[in-house]
Amino acid sequence: MKEVAIIGSGFSGLAAACYAAQAGNKVSVYEKNATIGGRARHFTEQGFMFDMGPSWYWMPDVFEQFFRDFDKSAKDYYQLVQLDPGFQIFFKDHAPLQIPAKLEELYDTFERIEAGSAKQLQLFLKDAAYKYQVGMRDLVHKPGLSFREYMRYDVLKGIMQTHLFRSVSKHVRQYFKDERLVQLMEFPILFLGAMPKDIPALYTLMNYAALSLGTWYPMGGMQKVIAGMATLAEELGVQIHTNAAVEYIHVSDRQAKGIAINGNYIVTDSVIASGDYHHIEQSLLEPQHRNYSEQYWDKKTFAPSCLLYYVGVNKKVKGLQHHNLFFDADFEQHSKEIYETKEWPDDPLFYVCCPSKTDRSVAPDGQENLFILIPIAPGIEDTPEMRERYFPEVLKRIEKHCGDNIAEHIVYNKSYCVKDFVSDYNAYKGNAYGLANTLRQTAVLKPSIKNKQVDNLIYTGQLTVPGPGVPPSLISGKLAAAQISSTTKRHFYETVVR
Repeated sequence: MKEVAIIGSGFSGLAAACYAAQAGNKVSVYEKNATIGGRARHFTEQGFMFDMGPSWYWMPDVFEQFFRDFDKSAKDYYQLVQLDPGFQIFFKDHAPLQIPAKLEELYDTFERIEAGSAKQLQLFLKDAAYKYQVGMRDLVHKPGLSFREYMRYDVLKGIMQTHLFRSVSKHVRQYFKDERLVQLMEFPILFLGAMPKDIPALYTLMNYAALSLGTWYPMGGMQKVIAGMATLAEELGVQIHTNAAVEYIHVSDRQAKGIAINGNYIVTDSVIASGDYHHIEQSLLEPQHRNYSEQYWDKKTFAPSCLLYYVGVNKKVKGLQHHNLFFDADFEQHSKEIYETKEWPDDPLFYVCCPSKTDRSVAPDGQENLFILIPIAPGIEDTPEMRERYFPEVLKRIEKHCGDNIAEHIVYNKSYCVKDFVSDYNAYKGNAYGLANTLRQTAVLKPSIKNKQVDNLIYTGQLTVPGPGVPPSLISGKLAAAQISSTTKRHFYETVVR
């Protein structure tokens, strides 16, 4: 039995822990914060329960497959409900657009906006379904260590038919003309780290996930998924330690021999790093043991950070659904401010999650839980003045579209931004979503899942394969655990040969 130390208890860390334990290893997870979950932590104040990070539950098949790998089901750990409407979008000069759960109703919605678009949507989703099949079957489950992984005729054929060299923007506009529909189809790309004109059309597979597979919600919040994964891990024998920040990784003879935590030295046979990749390398390893330099990271293209507000309202708010996108400002201008000029936005788009519309447990009776998110460029200056500036602005826009007074009924408000991502997660430049999924940062072109200088140090999470997002993080954990197993076997063979 090998001792495996996992740094970080987010989705990828807990997934890696489960798979590594299933393989017969003795696994310990070390979390720097007081509570588990990484970006998916939660907190409770004044009767409000706030998920601190991920709030969208897409690709339910990936979650189900994770639990099925352990002869379990998601329903063994939490209750899942499908949202209808899945979400709604507010525009500047049009009525809100609600996205129904049933496809036939969605086709009717499209047709009312643009004649002929129902048929176009069917064609678009058929194409997106193929991309989803190819992406989930042939791409995301590969460790991205060599181009040879993709050198099979069926894989190459599938990749070429996913429009890898066409942009999302061009692809969407081949099907739809009305800007409302264009923005709807481009919105899932907003958090992938670049403007739609710079993201490969392969990622319209996200539209299949959003519109065909549906938007779901685990009752009790996303923290219930983390709790379920932690319970599964403990059932498999994993030990989880909180308030356990790793200070140093000791390396000798190309092997991670141990880690230092709170002044204590812990011997280990392998390390899976689920924490921020840049932090692990630059802060926990000596220079000769790193994959990449500081200059390497500075040149990478990152997905956005964000300014968050956790808000408690002592009444029910009219007009909101569970998920709400406010596209009542210039989409392209805000995208440029995130990805090109990298400055605070003048008039941002934003997102409001109101889980209390679905789940009475996350707010006191008759009250509302609001999670407000403004995407911003990573690395920009985070000051109290900037946080205070945006809150009344977005609140006025919510009140305008919903026709309701909210400001006078706020009983709790907490902000969270770049500095918090850095302090809580050691996030490089305070990024919230990892690396951008541009063509130059796809598959083998992402930071390697393996440390090239240390044979038994493996990386997992949003800065390596397969990429940002909760479902990819689950898969990333599985890939990392598989590398630990192969690394252990190879090291044993090399030792015997020597």
